[in-house]
Amino acid sequence: MHTHRHRPHINLRVERWHRRCIYASFAALLLSGAAWLLARYFFRPVGQFGETVNPLEPWSMKLHGAAAMAMLFFIGSLMNAHIRRALKAGRNLATGWGMIGAMALLTASGFGLYYLAGESDRPVWSALHWAIGLAATLLFVAHVVLGRRAVHRP
Repeated sequence: MHTHRHRPHINLRVERWHRRCIYASFAALLLSGAAWLLARYFFRPVGQFGETVNPLEPWSMKLHGAAAMAMLFFIGSLMNAHIRRALKAGRNLATGWGMIGAMALLTASGFGLYYLAGESDRPVWSALHWAIGLAATLLFVAHVVLGRRAVHRP
């Protein structure tokens, strides 16, 4: 006789209001970061003395910083209700750990850009930060899609 333990179903679904706050924070981060990238690298006005700062650059950075604070809050709020339960259930771990790693790297590189980077190494910190941010967007979508598929499997 073959017996196996069946793990009880653990609900990992994030409540609608919580999910919407996370999606909104993520969208604000992505859009403000993309706005900065475009303003910085493609839409710099040329003045009498050469390229100047696009007025969108400082505003997009301010919005990006505010969205980062909101996202950090909501990531922290996922610790008990979602992350701990997912670890216990052993579900969607690859993209989940990937998200945790990406968010940690984005937090560290954002901190580095704001507090540690000098003028000479700022481009390296910046490229690292936005490359991880763009990759994290794909990872986030994969995490949500795979998580939803797991819920709908018989």
